[in-house]
Amino acid sequence: MTPPTTARGVTDVLARCRAEGRAALIGYLPVGFPDKPTSLEAMVTLVENGCDIVEVGVPYSDPVMDGPTVQRAASTALAGGTRVADVFDATAAVRRAGAPPLVMTYWNLVIRRGVDRFADDLAAAGGAGLITPDLIPDEAGDWIAASERTGLDRVFLIAPSSTPERLTFVTDKCRGFVYAASTMGVTGARNSLGSAAEELVARARAVSDIPVCVGLGVSTREQAAQVGSFADGVIVGSALVSTMLDTDRAAGLDRLAALTRDLAAGVREGRADRQRA
Repeated sequence: MTPPTTARGVTDVLARCRAEGRAALIGYLPVGFPDKPTSLEAMVTLVENGCDIVEVGVPYSDPVMDGPTVQRAASTALAGGTRVADVFDATAAVRRAGAPPLVMTYWNLVIRRGVDRFADDLAAAGGAGLITPDLIPDEAGDWIAASERTGLDRVFLIAPSSTPERLTFVTDKCRGFVYAASTMGVTGARNSLGSAAEELVARARAVSDIPVCVGLGVSTREQAAQVGSFADGVIVGSALVSTMLDTDRAAGLDRLAALTRDLAAGVREGRADRQRA
């Protein structure tokens, strides 16, 4: 059987950004926060203001890897009646806006729907693939098979504690990019990022040529430039979510657009700054 095309994935976008001499900007927002219509509009706002790839978060009642900002948003979405099926409307909206949507989800939600059913629904809605923070590739046989069948990207995580052997194994199982968690801990904006992220990217590149995108902590234009100087992609979540907290819809979307433009400028400055140094 001929393998399905991966044109729906993120590979072409990352290659285009590399050809432009910059990192990609990858923005995360959860579907259903502060309500479903606004969350879809917010994701489109990301694309319209410079986000290259959108992470569509699926709210979950036990978000063990998420910090307080994302937890609060997820709780609001769940209280408002958000369900797994809503993620497919969000992926379709992002795709129509012109960016590939990657779904970020805890694995229990995929199992509950059925791995093959989830993959088929995601592909039909224009999804690019899945980021699975609590699924290790050792236990991902069903998902690897489903993603091979549907052509969806699969993004697993590496961390500063990953051994060379582990880096080789995980990157080999990824398609699209590998997610480098820059710190050991939950998500959330940080005042400083340290050197662990750059060291982890270098270690991953020593064993694989798959793009390496860095997440956990970026919240400002300067930090986006810093990470963009060495990573293939800069992932921003909590800082974007926070723009929609404690404000009305119009003001939140305005704040979201402004921060996205700042971050997009940052990833364009990062590589140039390093070349001048």
